[in-house]
Amino acid sequence: MIADVERLVRCESPSDDLAAVARSAELVARIGAGHLGAEAERIVIDGCTHVRWRFGRTPRVLLIGHHDTVWPVGSLKSHPFEVRDGVLRGPGCFDMKAGLVMAFHALADLIGTGARTSVSGPGAAHPLDGVTLLITGDEEPGSPSSRELIEGEAGSCAAALVLEAAGPGGALKTERKGVSRYEVLVRGRAAHSGLEPERGVNATIEAAHQILAVAALGDAAHGTTVTPTRLEAGTTSNTVPASASFDVDVRIRDAAEQHRVDRAMRDLRARLAGAAVEVTGGPNRPPLQATASKDLFARACRLATDLGLGPASLQRNCTHPTCGFFWTCWAGHRRCRVHTGDGPLPWPRRTEGAICRLTLTASMCAGWEMADRSAIGTCPVTVPRSSNTGAGQPCRVSAGSRTAAPGCRPCCSGPHTMRDSCPGRSAW
Repeated sequence: MIADVERLVRCESPSDDLAAVARSAELVARIGAGHLGAEAERIVIDGCTHVRWRFGRTPRVLLIGHHDTVWPVGSLKSHPFEVRDGVLRGPGCFDMKAGLVMAFHALADLIGTGARTSVSGPGAAHPLDGVTLLITGDEEPGSPSSRELIEGEAGSCAAALVLEAAGPGGALKTERKGVSRYEVLVRGRAAHSGLEPERGVNATIEAAHQILAVAALGDAAHGTTVTPTRLEAGTTSNTVPASASFDVDVRIRDAAEQHRVDRAMRDLRARLAGAAVEVTGGPNRPPLQATASKDLFARACRLATDLGLGPASLQRNCTHPTCGFFWTCWAGHRRCRVHTGDGPLPWPRRTEGAICRLTLTASMCAGWEMADRSAIGTCPVTVPRSSNTGAGQPCRVSAGSRTAAPGCRPCCSGPHTMRDSCPGRSAW
């Protein structure tokens, strides 16, 4: 896994460099094909290259990732790839090239499990039947070219797993704040700042009034943040600025707050005589409510317990850019059950955690609406229920333990892991 992450990190892929993104997409496709045994589709939209694998005819589970980063080409010189003191470092390793590698390895484990069971028999479905893996190349700037692609994939799936970074303590993320984005344009009148400043209308001063008004729209009690960000004004140091502009980032928990802030932004009015204010932009992503991920999180908890991974935890209302909220809100908006944070952990010495999350992700993919198929954590050996005679049924044995499902006797002394053989019985 570390070798795969290194290859991806060393292939720099800033979102605004389409040639670099295309090179990265080719590498992603090669690495993925090596693990999945299938070639990827390359989907180019507006010059940006996305990569997709589809298995089977009926989509059930969507795994989403991205291979673009915020790091410009050349960042490896100052931030080289390295593993030091138990920490893997390098441009884009956390957000989110390590998550891509985890997706490849989780799905490869499912393929390996299927090859060792009856799933691979004549006429059987592919071990990844119903799974779609979509890796986009423009997540960091807000997925301008891939939004419709994501919505289309999510609309036909029952569940979506986003392989972005996990929350504190490895928490899965079950909610997302919605996003609105605005640009406020201010127009004034130029004049010489030394000879006749009184004849000008200072756009910088007007922008300052507007920035204070916009910042006051936030509401901590409702979890609403309204943040003025990038600011530009004026042309030269001896001229009263004739124009100014600033961007506004809004994060909200519910649609009512998004509407309130939008209405207030539209109502902004100039404070200085002769100045004018124009607001562009608006709601960009709807909020993802916890109801969209409640059932999926419950499934993750059950699987984590069955697999001996311990209780799963959750993180609510995540707004950090590594949360993949651009995909998540769209997927949830398409009535697809969603949770994120299935990817790497944000601190050192978490090898065990990475393996656990890989196992959980694979089990989530295998188990969704496929009750008759074997999955990681399930011993496929046929044994009688409750006695040594009668029709055989799969014995569900928790990975790393000897606990069988109620009414089913263990087929062997165990314990099992993903790659163990069942002693004295047919191979996994």
